[in-house]
Formats: sequence, C-alpha cells, structure tokens
Amino acid sequence: DVQLVESGGGSVQAGGSLRLSCAASEYSVSSNCMGWFRQAPGMEREGVAAIDSDGIASYADPVKGRFTISKDNANNTVNLMMNSLKPEDTAMYYCAAAAFCPRTVAAGPFGYWGQGTQVTVS
Repeated sequence: DVQLVESGGGSVQAGGSLRLSCAASEYSVSSNCMGWFRQAPGMEREGVAAIDSDGIASYADPVKGRFTISKDNANNTVNLMMNSLKPEDTAMYYCAAAAFCPRTVAAGPFGYWGQGTQVTVS
C-alpha cells in the first residue's frame, strides 16, 4: 500500500519555525503532485501548499511568503518549511498525493493521505 508519513510537528511560540516532512513509500514524490493540507478543530480542511512534477509550487494566500514546500527526490520526501508561525496556523497538518496538481490547492484530486502531524502555535 501507498504510505505517507508526516513528521516534524510540535508546539512553538508565535514567530517561530517548524519543518514538516512527509516520507512516501510505494509512491514517487518526483513524478506526482504532493500537497500539504491542514484542519483546525471545528473547521473545514484547507489546502496549504502543493508542488507538481516539475517542481512548481503553489500556496494558499494565508501562508504565502511564510511557508515553502519542496521535494527531496533522493529521499522520496516532501517538506514544508514554516516560518513566522501565527496562532491561526494551529492545526493538524496532512500530507497528500495526487497524479496531477489542481489549479488551486483543493483536496478533491488527492487520493492518498498521511495520518497527520499536529502543529500548535501560541
């Protein structure tokens, strides 16, 4: 089975940074669209960032200029570097995979999902 395993979450103060990683098994990070999503309690899941097979990244407006998505093809891993964290960034963060990236970071095309990693900013 395809597996996506997130790591790197934790609790930080506002203004701090975290680096999330997603290790993929039986799935090529380099050849597909990889995305990050987040969901806060009582809220709907929202897209954060995505990166396509050509390495072109897209971001949701709330994280532009603060978050950076990247691929480490040698390790079949996708990362999300989060800087200048705000309390409103607090959520469970999920790694996801799709054959092709949608025009916007929407959940529909993503068929594989990780278990999530919690990010708490205070």
